[in-house]
Amino acid sequence: MSGQDSEDFGAENLSDKSQMIPSLPPYDMDDQLLPREPRSAWCCLAWTLVVGTMNFLVFFMNLLLMFVIFTIVLLPTIVVVYFGFQCHSRVLHSAARYCRSILDDNSSSALIILGFVIMSPLIVVAMAIYCSLARRLRLFMCFQPYSRAVYKGVKWRWYEEGGLCSCAKGWNTQVKAWV
Repeated sequence: MSGQDSEDFGAENLSDKSQMIPSLPPYDMDDQLLPREPRSAWCCLAWTLVVGTMNFLVFFMNLLLMFVIFTIVLLPTIVVVYFGFQCHSRVLHSAARYCRSILDDNSSSALIILGFVIMSPLIVVAMAIYCSLARRLRLFMCFQPYSRAVYKGVKWRWYEEGGLCSCAKGWNTQVKAWV
């Protein structure tokens, strides 16, 4: 580098190698990967049960949320296919009044086909809604690593991020993602 360039950076007396690194990264003892103290066998087993139970509950909550969203979004498909199968003479052939007066075998077949055709786009919509909600609520940040059970002093991930599952932290509106 020339003398003019080094004056611009304020590094007149530094060597060429030190000019490549403008400043050192921040040094924080909490974020270091120092050898941690392992827990005893019984303590590790107890913490493994706690972390495993917590991760199972988070998984169950995610599964329940996904089930609710998919049920609500796919409700039109469920209703159309149900009535199609209920009124078709070769499937259930219900004796309901609407099956005898409105829906014959051709219209029941049309309902079944329509239900399965509109299912694909509705599954995509339901998955987009679930992914958007999971990203916004940061649900996958609630899972805890197994190292929390093995070593002492590992912080809870949700505690570091600003609350349970980072929900208390302000949402970053600058980040956009297409689902």
